[in-house]
Amino acid sequence: MTTLGPLSVRLPPARATRRRASAGVTLPALGLVLPAAALSAIGLLLVWSATRGRPGSTLPERQAISVGIGFALMWAVSRIDLRLLRAYVPLLYLLGLAGLVAVLTPLGRTINGSHAWIVLGNGLQFQPSEFAKAATLLALATILGELRDGERRPGAGAVLLALGVAAVPVGLIALQPDHGTALVFLVLTFGMIAVSGAPKRWFAAFAAAGAAGVLLVWRLDLIRPYQLQRLMVLADPDADPMGVGYNATQARIAIGSGGLLGKGLFHGEQTAGHFVPEQHTDFIFTVAGEELGFLGGACVILLMLALLWRGLWIAARSPSPFGTVLAGGVVCWLAFQTFVNVGMTMGLLPIAGLPLPFVSYGGSATISSRAAGGLLAAVNRRTRTPRIRQSRRSA
Repeated sequence: MTTLGPLSVRLPPARATRRRASAGVTLPALGLVLPAAALSAIGLLLVWSATRGRPGSTLPERQAISVGIGFALMWAVSRIDLRLLRAYVPLLYLLGLAGLVAVLTPLGRTINGSHAWIVLGNGLQFQPSEFAKAATLLALATILGELRDGERRPGAGAVLLALGVAAVPVGLIALQPDHGTALVFLVLTFGMIAVSGAPKRWFAAFAAAGAAGVLLVWRLDLIRPYQLQRLMVLADPDADPMGVGYNATQARIAIGSGGLLGKGLFHGEQTAGHFVPEQHTDFIFTVAGEELGFLGGACVILLMLALLWRGLWIAARSPSPFGTVLAGGVVCWLAFQTFVNVGMTMGLLPIAGLPLPFVSYGGSATISSRAAGGLLAAVNRRTRTPRIRQSRRSA
C-alpha cells in the first residue's frame, strides 16, 4: 500500500513490476492509451450521431482531425524529459495567461454566453482557458514538487505561492464569465495541494474560507439571477421545464428513454430531433444514454475510471514529488470534469458547461485532455526508466 497525500493506492508486487519493465511492456502506459483510444472512438461515433441531419455539417470530420492532433501531441508530450520541461514552465504559464488576457480584448468572442473564445477566421476558434489548465498545472507542480533539502512536504511559502499563481487565471476566467472552468482550476489547485502532502490545517483554513465566501456572496446578493434559477431547477426539476429547466429536462428524458440497452446507435429520437441543446459538446452523455443505454453509459464511465486509476497508480509510483503532484493534478482535472458533466446531464448537479473529457466535441478540449494524458505518460516513463536499466545491468 502506497500513500498519495491523503490517498492510498495498492500497488502490484515489485517483482511483477520489474518483470513487466524488463519485458518492455508497461501496464500503466497501456492503461492510459487503451481507455483514451476507446473513449475517443466512442466520442467520434456519438458526435456523428448527434450532428447527423444538419445540412453541410463537418463537425465529425473536424473532431476526427482534433483527435488525431491530440494523440500526436499526447505522444510528443510523453517523450519529453520532465527535467527539461520544468525549465520552460514559467514561459508556458505566461503564455497561458496571455491567452486569457487576449480573450478580454477585441480578439475575444462570446459563444454560448461566455466571452471565452478567440476566432481566427474560416471557422477556426479556440478556447485559451483549456490550454491554461495545462500551463497552470505545470506551474503548481513545480512550486509544490520542488522541496528543499530536508523537507518532506511543501512549506507555507510554497502553498501560498501556489494559491497566488492559481488565483490569476481563476480571476481572468471569472471575468469571461466561465464559472464552470474557474471551478475546475480551484479543484485542481486544492487537489494538488492535498497530493503534495501539505499539512491538514491548510484544508481546515480552505473550508473556513469557502464557507465565509459563500456566506458573503449570499449576504451581498452577488448571485446572478440565472445562477439562482439553475439552483432552483436542481431542487425542483419540474419548476420551469420549458424555460431555465429545459436543458436538464430534455437531458433526463433522453437518458431515461434509453433503458438498459439503448435504442441503437443513430436511432435515438431525442438525439435525431436535437431536443437536447449542445448535445455534441456538453451534453454528449445524453446521446450515449439514449442510444447505447445504461450499459453503454456505464461503459463510458468505467473506461474513464480505468484511465483515472492508472493516473493514480503513476502518481503513487513516481520517484519525485514533482511527478507525483503533476500526475495527481491531471487526475483531479479529468475526474472533476467527468463527475460534473455526467452529474449535470443526469440532473444531479447544476448545469456547468463542462465537456466530458475524451468524448465531447471541441478542438481545444480534445487537444488539451490528450496533452494531459501525455503528461501522465511522461511521469510514467520517468518512473520506469531506472528499472529497465537496472534489469538490463543485472542480465
